[in-house]
Amino acid sequence: MSDSDYKTEIREFLEGFVASDDFEDADDIFALGLVSSLMAMQLVLFVEQRLGIRLESEDLDLNNFRSIDLVSSFMLSRQL
Repeated sequence: MSDSDYKTEIREFLEGFVASDDFEDADDIFALGLVSSLMAMQLVLFVEQRLGIRLESEDLDLNNFRSIDLVSSFMLSRQL
């Protein structure tokens, strides 16, 4: 799976939950108020299901999930 493939999937997932699609891949989705703590857990579950792995406590660093770019990079680093 490539970086652009992950970015497309992450964007599609987020757009199913957020009211706006007017944000860039590098934008901090938490700072923009697009993602709440409950939505963050949904994003973690999405990553786990997509990769077929269970994330560890150290993986749950907010900096892994702040933007589409960061989530994609994290997923690339953890793909099997």
